Amino acid sequence: MNRMIAKLILYTDPDPENLLKQMGQLYERFHAGEDSKETLIAECYRQIKLLLEIATDFGFDRNLWHHYLTFVLMTNENPFSLTCEKVGKKDGTVNFFALNDCKVFKDLFDFDFKELESALDIDCFSRLTNYQAIKKPEFMYNQNVSEKVKTLSLKLAAAKDQQAFFDQITKFYQEYGVGMFGLNKAFRIVSKANDNRVIFNPINNMDKVMLTDLVGYESQKQKLVENTKAFVESRKANNVLLFGDSGTGKSTSIKAIVNQFYDQGLRMIEIYKHQFRDLSNVIAQIKNRNYRFIIYMDDLSFEEFEIEYKFLKAVIEGGVETKPENILIYATSNRRHLIRETWNDRSDMESSNDIHRSDTMQEKLSLVNRFGVTIFYERPNQKKYFGIVDELAKRENLNLSEETLHQEANKWELQHGGISGRTAQQFINHLVSVRPENNEIKNY
Repeated sequence: MNRMIAKLILYTDPDPENLLKQMGQLYERFHAGEDSKETLIAECYRQIKLLLEIATDFGFDRNLWHHYLTFVLMTNENPFSLTCEKVGKKDGTVNFFALNDCKVFKDLFDFDFKELESALDIDCFSRLTNYQAIKKPEFMYNQNVSEKVKTLSLKLAAAKDQQAFFDQITKFYQEYGVGMFGLNKAFRIVSKANDNRVIFNPINNMDKVMLTDLVGYESQKQKLVENTKAFVESRKANNVLLFGDSGTGKSTSIKAIVNQFYDQGLRMIEIYKHQFRDLSNVIAQIKNRNYRFIIYMDDLSFEEFEIEYKFLKAVIEGGVETKPENILIYATSNRRHLIRETWNDRSDMESSNDIHRSDTMQEKLSLVNRFGVTIFYERPNQKKYFGIVDELAKRENLNLSEETLHQEANKWELQHGGISGRTAQQFINHLVSVRPENNEIKNY
């Protein structure tokens, strides 16, 4: 096995703790005959544990060896995989080296562990080729990654030769991409100490909500879809500000839009206000990738003393470098102008030093003008609120009369924060939680 791995050109990994590299070293020590049987068995068990940890993290089952090799192929960012990402393979010398590596991985897929197991009187590796995993809830692993690995693993295992293997992996790169951006929809960032780079942490099991799940707000959703569709199709598109009352579906709309356009290469990076200083570093790391990125800022607002809005203004429009075409900013806010205004802002002159305070106010208010599309999510009136309740109740097959449903919905909103789509959803969630097995709710 070590000789096989040594032939890899593009898919090498410098990390000494890399499982594939350690497996190669295990076989090298086995064939050298210098280690005791007990030492080799202990090393085998250590590799088994690493495979099981990876399987647990990603919910793998059946052939864990195949799934691990597939995961390596899907996450290794190299000159070949990055070139193929969302574009497909192109003619070039790099394909020769990629075919070489595909031959190595094809041999690794077909590798027989029986020689080692027979010599050591163990059967642990064979058991991992037909592993029966304990079923786990979705929140315990990244289901999106797990499903993609399992699907591609079966196709690669069925490949008859290195060319078929090559065709399958390049097809995957074209459809989804490579690395963490290829496997995940959304990310948060963490700054690295003493470094201009940031770490992108995938958001596991992102809410699967779709725009159809949000009742009402049809014109708002249409504007958002039109702008995002233009963006993923490489046409001109605008930064978007969704503003309005809380609980009206602003954040839900953005999550849904990412789910809708994920297959077309849309990804989302969520950034908090205190991280605005890292915006330039984030953009530098994603501007050359073949994806479309939405930088998402939820509940965006600034107090009078906060100056982070200046970083945001500079990134949206400003500086010497043109903003990359594969990046847009989508933000939600409860404030139309994002920044709290005071009466002092509106007083044109400060008597002590003749400063024009209105200039300060205009500088603050100009931030909203950097968003080419602004979409207002108004709080529903009582009629629309009841309409939302009716639709949600229908989807849950709740057997209540309209009169009773509206009466109880009215009581609920009076006790739980007022009329909004969120309140309606919480009310329906409560009804579902107390629904008996016969699906009828009487004398609620």
